[in-house]
Amino acid sequence: MSFKLQYPILFVHGMGFRDHRHLCYWGRIPKTLEQMGCTVFFGNQDSNADIETNGRYIAQRIDQIIKETGAEKVNIIAHSKGGLDSRYAISILGAGDKVASLTTISTPHHGSKTVDKLIKIPKFLLKFGCFFVDCWFRILGDKKPNTYNAIHSLTTSAASEFNVRVCDSEGVYYQSYAFVMKKPTSDVFLMLTNVVVDKIEGENDGLLTPDAVKWGDFKGVFKGVGRRGISHCDEVDMRRRPLSKKTGDGVSDIIDVYKDIVIDLQNRGF
Repeated sequence: MSFKLQYPILFVHGMGFRDHRHLCYWGRIPKTLEQMGCTVFFGNQDSNADIETNGRYIAQRIDQIIKETGAEKVNIIAHSKGGLDSRYAISILGAGDKVASLTTISTPHHGSKTVDKLIKIPKFLLKFGCFFVDCWFRILGDKKPNTYNAIHSLTTSAASEFNVRVCDSEGVYYQSYAFVMKKPTSDVFLMLTNVVVDKIEGENDGLLTPDAVKWGDFKGVFKGVGRRGISHCDEVDMRRRPLSKKTGDGVSDIIDVYKDIVIDLQNRGF
């Protein structure tokens, strides 16, 4: 049976990065899905804007894609905070009737207890640091960076309030995926954060625990083949290569997870 996804895919990135043509946030994933026959688009929202600002941009982006393609709806695949931006666009900004599905990859739907502790540092220090981060992201292309508000939206209390206010839209299929590192050395960039989050909350992908990211149809906790595991960076193929040459119980290449996602969406009629 030939593969044919009914609606185009909109990739929505997380914090700290932008969609660049020659340095794609999603690594090999978009090209692989295009080779399967998918039509792929990108969110192009700010790196570090707050949920409301990025949500408005995502809602506009959905309208652009529908106008360009003639499709009735889109399938959204969102990573990290991008899932919150997408939920806001769907439920608060009325994009729900234009979205067939929302797949979230390690999105902090329930916030982070580690962030709860982080924001207890003196407020002036946190705001000072966020100010310089915002300056940097303006240089990189952000129009309205607001790192301070973006960080606060990742606390458990903010997440609880968000979940009450931003209810799931009827007719949209929601599913979520969790990943974990097996040891701190799995990812040198997230080595320290993996240790810290593990002490505070338990096993994690370097930033988030499985309990923090469950939403809708939860597909489970995915681990890599062998001893390495899968980090928050690995989830979007940041290294641009398979996780392991080994095969067996677990994920050897993150590409395979995304292939399974779109095949399942096709089977559901999306």
